[in-house]
Amino acid sequence: MNRDVIIACDFSTKKALLEFLDKFSDEQLYLKVGMELYYAEGPEILKEIKRRGHKIFLDLKLHDIPNTVKKAMSVLSNLDVDMVNLHASGGSNMMKAALEGLVRPDGTRPLLIAVTQLTSTSEQLMKEELLINEKIQDVVVSYAKNAKNSGLDGVVCSPLEAGMVKSACGKEFLTITPGIRFADGEKGDQVRVTTPAMAKEIGSDFIVVGRPITEAVDPAAAYKECVKQFI
Repeated sequence: MNRDVIIACDFSTKKALLEFLDKFSDEQLYLKVGMELYYAEGPEILKEIKRRGHKIFLDLKLHDIPNTVKKAMSVLSNLDVDMVNLHASGGSNMMKAALEGLVRPDGTRPLLIAVTQLTSTSEQLMKEELLINEKIQDVVVSYAKNAKNSGLDGVVCSPLEAGMVKSACGKEFLTITPGIRFADGEKGDQVRVTTPAMAKEIGSDFIVVGRPITEAVDPAAAYKECVKQFI
């Protein structure tokens, strides 16, 4: 699997997204469409992105009973997206059901990725509010093992845990890592962050980059710099 930079398109309207995409020339981008944009614009925004030749990571983080997630994934698999995700904390039965629902009649499917712990989650929050007393790295690796054993393609984790996931699950098991900032950038609401260059060294397969690109004075230049550091 080749490395790739996924741009987090955290926009609230189709207009804002298309204005952003118009700042790029001929690049085939990998775009993350999250809850905000998808809930605002629905499946039509995905069709427009595909018409422009871009790939899509549909980031809806499903988490429900297995049968509900299975049915939801069967709907998402028909939207011509390239990657979808769910919360690993939903358990193995949910992840296996999601995988079943995701497979199309012709046997193809998008990549299925499990979210371990959000990059905004600190170990203190995990212990005090979620009542999880293990070290955050151990929790992430355990969730990753469950995801692999359930047949998933990889996990979303912070770059700080990507190497540990690779060691535990094998180099073919994908790591998708948000929490990416340039060395001179602001962390924002992220806690566990690193740079594109460091993510490459650690072993991330995909990095998800939002504000350092979308809020840059020159988004296309920021994207190219990110690719240069990571690829």
